[in-house]
Amino acid sequence: MKDAVWLEISLDTDPAELEGVCARLTANGVTGLVIEDEEDFKTFLEQNRQYWDYVDGDLLDRMRGVCRVKFYVTDDAAGQAQLKRWLEGVSLPYTAVHLGENDWAHSWQKYYKPMPVGERLYIVPEWERGAPLPEGRSPLYLNPGLTFGTGSHASTQLCLMGLERYVRPGCPVLDLGCGSGILSIAALVLGASRAMAVDIDPKAVDVAYENAAMNGIGRDRYTVRAGDVIGDEELASELGEAEYALVLANIVADVIIPLSVRAGRFLAPGGVFLCSGIIDSRAGEVSAALEGNGLSVFARWERKGWVALAARQDT
Repeated sequence: MKDAVWLEISLDTDPAELEGVCARLTANGVTGLVIEDEEDFKTFLEQNRQYWDYVDGDLLDRMRGVCRVKFYVTDDAAGQAQLKRWLEGVSLPYTAVHLGENDWAHSWQKYYKPMPVGERLYIVPEWERGAPLPEGRSPLYLNPGLTFGTGSHASTQLCLMGLERYVRPGCPVLDLGCGSGILSIAALVLGASRAMAVDIDPKAVDVAYENAAMNGIGRDRYTVRAGDVIGDEELASELGEAEYALVLANIVADVIIPLSVRAGRFLAPGGVFLCSGIIDSRAGEVSAALEGNGLSVFARWERKGWVALAARQDT
């Protein structure tokens, strides 16, 4: 049977108009938006976490001052009719590129290459398994998708570098807002004894388990749950109290602030709460929330305008 042919539709806009364009497309029924833009539109990225890892460095250089929105339709009469409906009220010119079914499924892979992080980790896309590893690096295998974190965003890299500092052999870890599971899986690769991970999106459960399996990590050491740990007391109780030497939260400031009320209950004595996903302009606000809930910030580090904080419970 002949492969389906797809059209990749691209619309260019400026950062100030990006949110409105995306809102209009979404209201018209478009799903699977891909955003390519500059890093200085950080507020939009913080509020729309699912877009973080779509931004590639080479694209940023080529797209300076421009935001590009992409989506896909089939290249047939039904696809053309769908495209007309989806673009209703969107007064921007667009370009259309023909893609075969295989191209559509795999063209994004070119943006993901093995990547060193910190001093010890080496993130490897699953399709490049078997490539030589740099000496002294521990591989972390992932199957990057279009929704969850892959490690290319600065805030994720900050957390991964924090893991190298604070993971101790045999320590248990809790990952709040786990997404792809990259942080908790990395903690296990670095020597943690077990990890519990939670995400509000139920799809994250299967994604995290799949990525764990790629790294030889089974459910005897790794447990993933779906739910809202802030509002669900039953879920919070399931996680346990004062159990974890390291609690991770690579989310956004607006979630970390209310989470700071609960974070301390999960920490074992001397444990570390490591949080990232914080744009630099809101780091003081997050620090104040942590301090106000009995957590003393003892370390801060930055990358490309993003901030990570490490805190311990007051004694």
